[in-house]
Amino acid sequence: MYRIYIIEDDDKIGAVLKKNMEKYGFEAACATQFRELMPELEAYAPHLVLLDINLPYFDGYYWCRQIRTRSSVPIIFISARAGEMDQVLAIENGGDDYITKPIPLDLLMAKIKGVLRRVYGEYASAGHDGTAAGAPESELNARGLRLHLGRGELVWQKRKAMLTKNERLLAECFMRQPGRIVSREQLLEALWDDVQFVDDNTLTVNVTRLRKKLEELGLPQAIETVRGQGYMLHLRDEREESGA
Repeated sequence: MYRIYIIEDDDKIGAVLKKNMEKYGFEAACATQFRELMPELEAYAPHLVLLDINLPYFDGYYWCRQIRTRSSVPIIFISARAGEMDQVLAIENGGDDYITKPIPLDLLMAKIKGVLRRVYGEYASAGHDGTAAGAPESELNARGLRLHLGRGELVWQKRKAMLTKNERLLAECFMRQPGRIVSREQLLEALWDDVQFVDDNTLTVNVTRLRKKLEELGLPQAIETVRGQGYMLHLRDEREESGA
């Protein structure tokens, strides 16, 4: 079941949206901590966020930027602002779509389903391997450690951790080659884009942060340093841990 996180300070609108999400079979929760949203959002680990612009303390553009530093979860802005520049700012700050108030619920649901279909492939025809035919890969699995590429969520057993963009890129590199050495050059190439040059120190910092996330999941020392060569993701099989 998809989880939708509603960031709306009008309780009546939030309740209507939540009820409508549940009517269509989604799980939904409304934000309550508007001074600091991220801990609540990360704990809920949503598949999609509905985000108002006019909020207490900080506006929706600010929170969209904050979310984007940690996750690529789809974000749909909902706002009474109907100006073209507001919609441009919403997209430029990391939003995926925009809908104006009063909210036409049928249109909103169509947009939500469209984004979920595009990102997660829920409504695409299934291929022989059970994944959506022609759809982009949505999840990696390495000996039970799962990385959801769309929302940047790392899952081990029943524990979950939200990753930043850089942490997700590094985790993807390691999980595509578990048990094999991944060179620092490969990892630097994965982090470097046309906008931001990534140096060796930045790589070290991000590997350390990813190690901490894995430790919080119950996987201490999962990333080994191979002196002079790079790093390696080492995951013990569950049968090894149980002594089988």
